Amino acid sequence: MTMTSKTASQLREEVRAIVKQYYNVALAPQAFVPGQSSIPVSGKVFDSTELEFLVEASLDAWLTTGRFAAQFEREFAAFMGVRCASLVNSGSSANLAALSCLTSPSLGDRRLSAGDEVITVAAGFPTTVNPIIQNGLVPVFVDVQLPTYNIDGTQLEAAVSERTKAIMLAHTLGNPFDVDAIMELATKHNLWVIEDCCDAVGSLYKGRNVGTFGHFATTSFYPAHHITMGEGGCVLTQSPALKKLAESFRDWGRDCWCDPGKSNTCGCRFEWKLGDLPSGYDHKYIYSHIGYNLKATDMQAAVGVAQLKKLPGFIAARRANFAKLHAALSDLDDIFILPKATEHSDPSWFGFPLAVRKGAPTTRNQIVRFLESRNIATRLLFGGNLLRQPAYRDIQRRAIGDLRNTDFVMNNVFWIGLYPGISQSMIDYMAETFHQIPKAASAAHGA
Repeated sequence: MTMTSKTASQLREEVRAIVKQYYNVALAPQAFVPGQSSIPVSGKVFDSTELEFLVEASLDAWLTTGRFAAQFEREFAAFMGVRCASLVNSGSSANLAALSCLTSPSLGDRRLSAGDEVITVAAGFPTTVNPIIQNGLVPVFVDVQLPTYNIDGTQLEAAVSERTKAIMLAHTLGNPFDVDAIMELATKHNLWVIEDCCDAVGSLYKGRNVGTFGHFATTSFYPAHHITMGEGGCVLTQSPALKKLAESFRDWGRDCWCDPGKSNTCGCRFEWKLGDLPSGYDHKYIYSHIGYNLKATDMQAAVGVAQLKKLPGFIAARRANFAKLHAALSDLDDIFILPKATEHSDPSWFGFPLAVRKGAPTTRNQIVRFLESRNIATRLLFGGNLLRQPAYRDIQRRAIGDLRNTDFVMNNVFWIGLYPGISQSMIDYMAETFHQIPKAASAAHGA
């Protein structure tokens, strides 16, 4: 059979076989060498399947959202236990789309307007807070508790004013916040709740997936997260009406809900009368919101479809690695405050946070440098105290109390990796290196 006589499906199979060979030659994992190989805090874990799916999508030549995106949304919603999943191009975009939805005029009296307040924390990642500011709303910062690193439930009632309309919080490093306290407050004061689950896919609270409690939830598929499609994120909700709003803000603010490449899903494309437009104006070009273009490509979604099949194993590996690290470092509690899961929760940990105790013989910065010099990567707990970051110093906001623990996080906390790519030999090397810290501190003081 000549090349020209082969069918498209036959050629696709040949391409897939070559892609698998390429992975085995160029991208197969390398053996870990203690002290020489790096131990990253996070990273993608994949095999040839992801590359095969990626190439399969590219061969469709349908480069925007398509069949793989639809499959991913359906399967990911089922995994998370929600009715609706809307794919976007990043977790940050998911947060932006979710909060922007709450400004929709269609929500009536519950609509968020400029100057309304949203309860959150300053000890976290910027893009949990940024949509609040970008929508002209006022963040109300509450302190966190140690060592869960989640919002202090005892301060929640003090954070509520007559302008408070919503709560937007992340489950910090995969550790669920006190869902009962948050939902009780939300019910009492009729507040919207957005769960930022970008670091927490698979985390459980009272046996139930986080992301199923609030009105919206968001996830991220950046390579650092629980699954990846390179870039990507998702907006989750139980409400079809809220899903329609999320997709409007994601898709330029349009009123039309046709999938890409489709027309007249509603059956009355040229029969609408909205705004001050002439009757019959093409529904595909009617805009009910001031939105964005936040869509992901089908090639990204194809990688996500492959990753979804591995997600249960990834979650199990994260939990196992957390348990191993906790046991291995438990005898260093004179130096470190070890992380603690929120009561009633079973986290799918994103990272392993450690707080250097006040009065310890060494500092956070010294420890971080020591670990990095031995190829163990570290990260701080994101922005520390966002209010001390250059971008946020002059924003309109309220803060409850002095955010003392948030400042402690800024000065004393860091985290190390436990993602599924970390092997037992890596954990053994990490434990051995951590146990050298007291000796290194003594030598530094002696010098």
